[in-house]
Order: sequence, then C-alpha cells, then structure tokens
Amino acid sequence: MGNATQKILRHAVYRLLRPLSRVLMQHGMAWGSFMELARKAWVDEAYRQVAARGKRPTISSVSALTGLTRKETKRIRDEVIDDDGERDLRYNRAIRVVSGWTGDDRFRHHDGSPAELPIEGEDSFATLVKDYSGDIPTVAMLAILETSNTVTVADGRVRLLERAYIPADTPAEHLALLGADSGEFVATIGHNFASPRDARVFQRKVSNPNVNAASIPAFRHFSNAQSQALLERYHHWLTEHEIDPADPDAVARYVAIGVYYYDDSFDGESPP
Repeated sequence: MGNATQKILRHAVYRLLRPLSRVLMQHGMAWGSFMELARKAWVDEAYRQVAARGKRPTISSVSALTGLTRKETKRIRDEVIDDDGERDLRYNRAIRVVSGWTGDDRFRHHDGSPAELPIEGEDSFATLVKDYSGDIPTVAMLAILETSNTVTVADGRVRLLERAYIPADTPAEHLALLGADSGEFVATIGHNFASPRDARVFQRKVSNPNVNAASIPAFRHFSNAQSQALLERYHHWLTEHEIDPADPDAVARYVAIGVYYYDDSFDGESPP
C-alpha cells in the first residue's frame, strides 16, 4: 500500500476515532480497556479473513497477519466480550412493533395515521405485538414503549406518540446503538471499497458548507419528516418480502437501511 494511501487512511481513521473517543471518555472508558477491545477486534477479524481465503485459521497464521505474538494472539482469541443480546432483541423488536403500527392497515386509520389500539381483542395492541415482536409478551413490550415515551395508555387504549422508537434516555440503551448502527455503516463502506461496481450498495449523502445557521432548526424538522416517511416506505417493502415460516426452503437474511443527520455543532468544528 503506497504512502499516499496510508496517509489518507490514517486521516480517515483519525476522523473516525475522534467522535468515538469523545463518547468513550464521556462514559468513563479507560484507555487500557479501549486498547484491549481494539486488539480483540483485530484478532477476530484476522481469523475471519484467513477463513475467507479458504484456509484453516491457526494461531500461527493469525499471528503472522496481525503482527502480534502467538501467545498474545491466543490470549486475545480466548477472551469473551460481554454481549447484551437481550437488549439488542428488545431494541429490534420495538422497532418492528412501531413500524408495523405505522405501516400495517389493520392498525391505521383510513388516512394512514396510526390508530389508538385497545390493549386486547381483534386488531389490538396485543395483536400488533404478537405479529411483530416475536415472543416478547404484550405487557413487556408495552412497558418498553411507555418507558421511552413512544406510547401512552389511557382508558384501556394505547396511543402512539412517536412514529419511530427511540430507546429510553439511559446510557445503556443509547450506547447499544453505538456499536450496532455505526458498525453497520462502517461495514457498508468497507463492502463498497472491496466490491466491483455492480456489487456495491447505496451509500450517499448530501451536504452544504454554507447553510444559514438560522435555517438549521427548520431543516432539522423538514429532514426528520422526510426521512421518517422514507423509512416507513422501506419498512413496508421489507415486511411484504419476509419469508414464509411454512416454507422449509426459505432463507432469511438481515437487511437494514439507515438515514442520519449531522451538523458541525455536534463536535464544535466544521469538517475539513
């Protein structure tokens, strides 16, 4: 890899790590913990790359690829990263429930707006949860959505307050998104780097360095509404193309598409 490419890559990694470092420091992660996680990710990815080349990953081959000693490679490989799968499950199922509410005609008014749902009965909140949350109980899902101020309950009916599920305002819930969403985005960029043109996926953004600061609040409101409508259309399409559980030959794959907003007030400096 040439010096010019290395220089660009170093700058790109620095820009990626700056906002990440900010979040980690704000939540008390020590430098040593970050370095250990970086080593773990480096080693695990090396194992994946060796296997992808059709070879059996060994301590020696991974050590050669990473530049770490064989002893260090084995130690890191054997480490287990705590994983809160239950939190990820709640997050994904809550998204599905809210998306079903806004996209399924059974749970909407004729004008397309989400209906207030009885807790039990036909076309009820319980029906919605059963159809879109898998095995999470109705009461548990209601508690998740109430805690995040996504719904409110009055007179035995559930009303949707937000057309998108945002986790409760707790560090644990929000930090879970740091790995899930940013990890998917970086993986998309990496896929497009390594793929021929006809195999690349959509990755675009629109930006302008000369926007009137007084117009920012209006654009945030406009972009929120437009992005939410677009994501609801995506959800409707994906729901229509889910596998039939009765089809033994059907293969399920995970698909995600995201939209994000940024302005330079987030980190106090304009991007170069």
